[in-house]
Amino acid sequence: MKSLRSLLLTFVLAACAGPGTYEAVSTAVIAANYRAADALIAIARPGLDADKPIIIATLVDIDDLERSSTLGRYVSESVSARFTQGGYKMVEMKFQNAVYMKRGEGELMLTRQIREIASSHQAQAVVVGTYSRASSAVFINLKVVRPESNIVIAAQDYSLRMNRDICMMITRDERACAERWREY
Repeated sequence: MKSLRSLLLTFVLAACAGPGTYEAVSTAVIAANYRAADALIAIARPGLDADKPIIIATLVDIDDLERSSTLGRYVSESVSARFTQGGYKMVEMKFQNAVYMKRGEGELMLTRQIREIASSHQAQAVVVGTYSRASSAVFINLKVVRPESNIVIAAQDYSLRMNRDICMMITRDERACAERWREY
């Protein structure tokens, strides 16, 4: 009887730990994005006018600048939300199959399409970014760029611990992610 109680208690505790662990990881991702946005705002604040719009481009894979993922789109949405909470006017943009940034002579620069959109919205800045996959983390770089000159006025790097959710947001390969990360 004692071993049956121990077994039941183990199952109950395991069931309780699952969602809590998931929520902690999810909250950590949001918090990391918000901290990065807060750092960008703090650095760029002297050069930004809260009354003028800012555009955010979807983050792209640093190894394929024409490709994004659920993670790239989510980080962009999260950073945009934080700028909005900070009192900045963010222009809601949903680009379809557009190239957000291109490689030009070894450096990232805004595409002409983004510069034209920024100009038509009279945007003072564009938030751009890349992510880089590694085995245990995803490294993210965010920049606030002046659209007319490609001058970076703020930059922030941070990382997210790789786990099953982050893997799914990048690859959408449930089987591969489940095999690698079995924590939930």
